[in-house]
Amino acid sequence: MRAYLAPMQDVAGKPLIVLLSGGLDSMVCAGLAREAGARIVALTIDYNQRHRVELESAARIAAYVGAAEHIVLPLDLRRFGGSALTDDIAVPKEGVGDEVPVTYVPARNLIFLSLTLGLAEARQAQDIVIGVNALDYSGYPDCRPEFIAGFEKLARLATRDGDKGVDFRIHAPLQHMTKADIAAEAARLGMDAGMSWSCYDPAPSAEHCGLCDSCRLRSKGFADAGLVDPTRYAVRA
Repeated sequence: MRAYLAPMQDVAGKPLIVLLSGGLDSMVCAGLAREAGARIVALTIDYNQRHRVELESAARIAAYVGAAEHIVLPLDLRRFGGSALTDDIAVPKEGVGDEVPVTYVPARNLIFLSLTLGLAEARQAQDIVIGVNALDYSGYPDCRPEFIAGFEKLARLATRDGDKGVDFRIHAPLQHMTKADIAAEAARLGMDAGMSWSCYDPAPSAEHCGLCDSCRLRSKGFADAGLVDPTRYAVRA
């Protein structure tokens, strides 16, 4: 399984920014950064998402991996709207389709990585980690390898440090892993996946809804990996 994992090299003892949403993927990224010996600075964006419970998960994960700093940055993307995560649009519950779903937040990863890059330059960090995935995902264009490679080039052009020859590295260690691979990696790292939150539409009972795309992908990942899923679902798909 680890053959799919893109390693984080030469980060031991160095400041490294982890974009930490509180989801399973970002949790594993934080665990990998800790394993690599980096000095973790965690950045969580509070974009006024409807699944705000993930902010609590991010705080738990940051504490668990021993982050030197955890910044929760407010950014009200509800003012933009245009997504079921930030607007009064129903979260789809019919299963993963072929089109980019309405849970896509316009340019979210571009916005988030731009903020993360600013923090990296301020903290004199060259390394950024993001938990994007191009296999078991919902078709979001800002999860593609081409986007990550393009942003890494942009980082050199958009910053004072880049202009001085600093090479910012955007690590996407889970890029080519399935959700089953990611669940197995969490287990290998000894991390309790129950700390993380994936659901886009939390049930009134404070459980994962079990039917949104993210819940379906999460549940299938644990099943395919042959692992016990610690997630509490209101409904099982």
